[in-house]
Amino acid sequence: MQNQEPLIPASQVNTTSKAKSGIWQMWLIIIIFAAPVIASYMTFYVIKPSGGKTNYGQLVSPVQPAPADSLMPHVYGKWTLLIARPAEDCSKDEERCVKLLFLLRQVRASLGREMERVQIVWINTDNSKVSEALQEAYSEKVGVKIIQMPTNEESKNQLNQWLSMDDAKDAIHLLDPKGDRMMRFSVNPQVPEFPKMRKDIEKLLKWNPTGKYGK
Repeated sequence: MQNQEPLIPASQVNTTSKAKSGIWQMWLIIIIFAAPVIASYMTFYVIKPSGGKTNYGQLVSPVQPAPADSLMPHVYGKWTLLIARPAEDCSKDEERCVKLLFLLRQVRASLGREMERVQIVWINTDNSKVSEALQEAYSEKVGVKIIQMPTNEESKNQLNQWLSMDDAKDAIHLLDPKGDRMMRFSVNPQVPEFPKMRKDIEKLLKWNPTGKYGK
């Protein structure tokens, strides 16, 4: 009895097999590159921590995008630790201004190479002159930007409303590289604990690869 011809030619079987293999390889590559981002957002946006066991800062959910005109150009592209304080208070109120700036500078410096992905932004809310001593100690050389409140009333009101959301204007605000506020560190009744705050930020940087290195 003669052998019957296969219903599907061998060349077509091989082509189909290669195509399926290529599709699986493509999906594997996508999963590998997307895994850190997915893990980050699952950790901080989906899996809600309880009792402060997973994170020290307060998660902001849903996230709150920064005002596009007045703030976004200063924060987009990097993880940002932001405070809003009048310059006048920073010359006389160490606990609620200078001490916080020192804490933020130390947290950033403790991150090693990863500190290049993080910046500190101080919004000078009264647009008073910042002392030369503060400008020298907290300059862009150590990752600090000092920006002024907008002079345009509409932009100023928009930024003040954003800062005051959830009655947390005095907090330390943590923004992701897209410019979204996603966590806060309360300064009431006292300055946040350095080790716990650093641990939160280290965890974010580990699981989320976004954010630019360098200036």
